[in-house]
Amino acid sequence: MESVVPTTSMSQEDRASKAVPLSVILPVRNEVLNVRAALESVRGWVDEIWIVDSGSSDGTLDIAREYTDNIVQCQYAGHDAKKRNWSIDNLPFRNEWVLILDADERITPELRAEIASAIKSDNADGYYLDREYIFLQRSLKCFRPNWNMRLLKHRLGRYEALGTNVPATGDNEVHEHLLLKGRTAFLRHPMLHEDFRPLRAWVDNHNRYSDWEAQVYQTLRKEPVTVKGLQIPVERNRQLKRLWVRLPFRPLARFAYFYFVKGGLRDGREGFLYCVLMGYYEFLIGVKLRELQKTHEQTPEAKPVGLQPD
Repeated sequence: MESVVPTTSMSQEDRASKAVPLSVILPVRNEVLNVRAALESVRGWVDEIWIVDSGSSDGTLDIAREYTDNIVQCQYAGHDAKKRNWSIDNLPFRNEWVLILDADERITPELRAEIASAIKSDNADGYYLDREYIFLQRSLKCFRPNWNMRLLKHRLGRYEALGTNVPATGDNEVHEHLLLKGRTAFLRHPMLHEDFRPLRAWVDNHNRYSDWEAQVYQTLRKEPVTVKGLQIPVERNRQLKRLWVRLPFRPLARFAYFYFVKGGLRDGREGFLYCVLMGYYEFLIGVKLRELQKTHEQTPEAKPVGLQPD
């Protein structure tokens, strides 16, 4: 990973106008259709914005420079910390609190006020934010709640390391959980999650994510399902995941869960299409998991190095 130090500085007047002592991390790569809306949603009320880019070539940085001078380049080497963890570890934040925001997300005025109040009260060290997903211009009920740890005291949080460095799956933590050493709480108002790119981007992204998920599934299948630590949300989710990866008919089960249990049925045609895509995503994971298993079965085990008995 390497960073480029900004060559220009923000004016004192601009800094003084930012009332909330909060630093925003915005990881991007070729997000020209999304990044302006994300930046507009935090412009003027946060103290600091950091753009963490990975070689954008589509004009993303031209837009970013209209909002901040804090633009760094982060090149993932294929191992160790990905972009969000790298940002938390290396950026010289002016503030204790950071907000992690993706380019296809926006902070609403209601959430903005709640964030400012939460930071001022300091009742917790990190806050989970819900996301309202806009899919084909419709807000999906079946997507919520979708809690993510995004607002935190940066010295206390890091994304989990699941031990999978899968080539071509991306340089940014996506489905990994952020683990916080401190008090946690939940904010009431959701942030908006809407990708302005065509649906092809969703398909391409989830094709890459399924490579990573297949590796995770393979690892989880080797771990026992227990009832230990179920009072801890992250551990409870991990145990459920270990159970899930052992179930048959997972694509159908994922579709049914989102459509009937989570309420996709109430989301009309858009809800049905989204639930089908979620089943398709699970199908991709299963096929790639099968491929991994076949490859493992056909690969001869390495013989031990050293002296062998006569």
